[in-house]
Amino acid sequence: MIHFIHVDKYYDQDWPVLKDINFHIKKGEFVFLTGPSGAGKSTVLNLIIMQHQPTSGKVVVGKYNSQVIHARQIPIFRRTLGIVFQDFKLLTDRTVFENVAFALEVTGASRRQIWRRSLAVLNMVGLTHKRNEMPLHLSGGEQQRIAIARAIVNDPFVLLADEPTGNLDPTVSDKVMQLLLKINRIGTTVIMATHDYHLIETYPFRTLALDKGRLVGSGSI
Repeated sequence: MIHFIHVDKYYDQDWPVLKDINFHIKKGEFVFLTGPSGAGKSTVLNLIIMQHQPTSGKVVVGKYNSQVIHARQIPIFRRTLGIVFQDFKLLTDRTVFENVAFALEVTGASRRQIWRRSLAVLNMVGLTHKRNEMPLHLSGGEQQRIAIARAIVNDPFVLLADEPTGNLDPTVSDKVMQLLLKINRIGTTVIMATHDYHLIETYPFRTLALDKGRLVGSGSI
């Protein structure tokens, strides 16, 4: 399956202008999306999740095409994706388990499915023993791992990570990176936006480099 973005132009006064963005990502790839602040990394991710539509051009993710998708289909489409944010976006009034389970509850999963799948992903990220804790009682690295668990609990075929190590120290960043690699190895496509060039140099995956809203490089470091 090919995930394809072909944006001739995207303009919005609140986001960087994008021009001539063309790339495709194969199933199971791990790809870095990089560039300085304001280059358009988050804008590209928002286009991929169809939060925005290109002014001209199209975005194709699996069977979904931005040119023909109906508004009512977008929530269904997004359930096929996992999204990890730099600031975690955890529900502070819910426990670790409840944060992960919430992503399944909104899909109408059964209580048994929610219980089994939530515990399975918490075990995968090494936080089963923290399942009854509140997120604010945990470290930044642990909170990010909860956010990743929540993002993958629906078994997405694409995981989008927007600066997932941006607020973490190098040691914790490496642990988060190892977790993303583990997720990638089981077949999930990972697209990681980052300006951490140390990570990019350490892990030689394909890199899509943006500068001032244009794609200026596509290849390995």
